[in-house]
Amino acid sequence: MFIGREKEMGTLNRHYASDAFEFVTIYGRRRVGKTTLIKEFCRDKKTIMFPAMETNAKNNMISLSAAVFACTDPGRTFPAFDSFQQALDHIAELAGRERIVFVIDEFPYLAEADRSVSSVLQNTIDHKFKDTKLMLILCGSSMRFMEKQVLGYDSPLYGRRTAQIKVLPFRYYVAAEWFPSYTPEDRMLTFAVLGGVPMYLEKFSDKKSVHRNILDSVMSTDAVLFEETSNLMKQELREPQNYSAIITAIASGRTKLNEISSAVGMEAGLLVKYLDNLISLGIVRKERPLLTDSNKKTVYLIADHFFRFWYRFVPQNMAAIVSDRMPDIFDAAVKTHLPEYMGIAFEDICKEFLMTRAGDLPFVVSRIGQWWGGDPVTKTRMQMDIVALSPDGTEIIAGSCKCRNEPASLSVLNELKAAVTAAGVKFRNIYYYIFSKGGFSSSLTDVAKADPFVRLIPLDELYR
Repeated sequence: MFIGREKEMGTLNRHYASDAFEFVTIYGRRRVGKTTLIKEFCRDKKTIMFPAMETNAKNNMISLSAAVFACTDPGRTFPAFDSFQQALDHIAELAGRERIVFVIDEFPYLAEADRSVSSVLQNTIDHKFKDTKLMLILCGSSMRFMEKQVLGYDSPLYGRRTAQIKVLPFRYYVAAEWFPSYTPEDRMLTFAVLGGVPMYLEKFSDKKSVHRNILDSVMSTDAVLFEETSNLMKQELREPQNYSAIITAIASGRTKLNEISSAVGMEAGLLVKYLDNLISLGIVRKERPLLTDSNKKTVYLIADHFFRFWYRFVPQNMAAIVSDRMPDIFDAAVKTHLPEYMGIAFEDICKEFLMTRAGDLPFVVSRIGQWWGGDPVTKTRMQMDIVALSPDGTEIIAGSCKCRNEPASLSVLNELKAAVTAAGVKFRNIYYYIFSKGGFSSSLTDVAKADPFVRLIPLDELYR
C-alpha cells in the first residue's frame, strides 16, 4: 500500500519530464520509506536499480554490473565491469539514446567501500552525464554522510545536484490513513505510539485494538519493534549506550542541559555534541519559549514519538516483558498512563493542524512553538501550549490543547488570555484556539459563537 508522498513524487516526476540530465539526492532516517518512494516512482520507467551493500568494492561491482544488465539485457549474463568508471561510461552511452533512471540506493555503503567513488562520479557528471538523458538518484539513510559527503560544500559532488529530497516521517493526517477502521481517538493514540514512520505503521493493524497491537508489536521479546530503538542507534551512532542514557534522562523529565548532564555524568560541552547528533536524526528536539530571546529556558524534548513511547514504558517493564507477563499487567503498567502520555503527541497534532490548514486560518503561520514563563504579578507559572505567529509578528494564535475526556470549560480560555498578557508582548490581533479531545462546555461554546477571535477545534476535525 503506497500512501502519501505526493510532494516528493511530484518533484521526481517534474525532473524526469525535463528529459535532460538530472541528479536528485534522496535522504532520510532508516525506515522512513525512501526505497518505497523510489520504487513507486520507477514503476513504469526504464531503471537501473542498484542497491549498494555493506561489503567490499568487488562485490558491489558485481552487483552493479548485474543491475545494469538486468535493465539492458535481461536474462543474459555478462562478466562484471572492471571498474566503477567503466560501468558509468556504459550507462552514459545508454542514456545518450533514451531516458534512463539510474538509482544507487544506500550510496554511503558504496562510497565507504571505495573512497574514490564520489570523485569518479563527479568527473563523469561533468564530462559525460551532463550531455545525456540520464536521471541519477543517489539515496542514503546515513543522515550525516549524505549531508556532508554528498550535499556538503567539501564534497566532490557539491553543486551538481538538481534537486534534493529529505524524506521525513508522515504527518498525523497521513499516518491516520493506515487505520480507516479506527476511531479518531484510536488513530491519535496509534500516532502517539508510533509517530509517522511508515515501517512502524505497517506493523499495526486496525483489525486489532491499539492495546493489542502494542503488546504484539512492541512489548514482547519477539516483537518486530522491540529492539528497534537500539538497532537504529547502533546503525547511526557511535557509543549508542551514551545516547541511550541521554534519551532515558530526557524521558524521565530531565529536560534542561544541566539536568541531563547531571543524570548521565557528562560535561555539558560534550553533552551538547551528543544532543546535536540526536537532533539531526529527529529523535530529540531543542525548544525554548517563543516570544523570548533568552537561551536560559531552553529545554530538550524527545521529538520521535516511538522513541518517547519506548523509553517511557519498555525499560521499566522489562522484567515483565522478558518473563512474558506483560499481558497480565498491561492495564496497570501502560493503559492507565496513556492519557497522560498522549499530551505531547496531541500538542504536536494540533500544531500540525495550524501548519497545514492555511486556508482556514486568519493568517499564514510563519513560526510555531509554545511559551512558558511566570506571571509578573501573581508569580505563578503560566503556559501557552501553542504560539503561532504571522510573518510580520503582529498577529498571534494562542492555543490550548486539552487531551482529556471531560469538556474544556470557559476557564481554559481565561487562562489562555492571562498567559498572553503575562508574556508581555503586544499584538495587533490575538486569536484563541482551543483544541479538546473531550469537547467543550456550553458556556465556552456560547462565547466562541459570539467572538470571532475564539475558535474551538474538536478531535475529529484534526483528521481530514
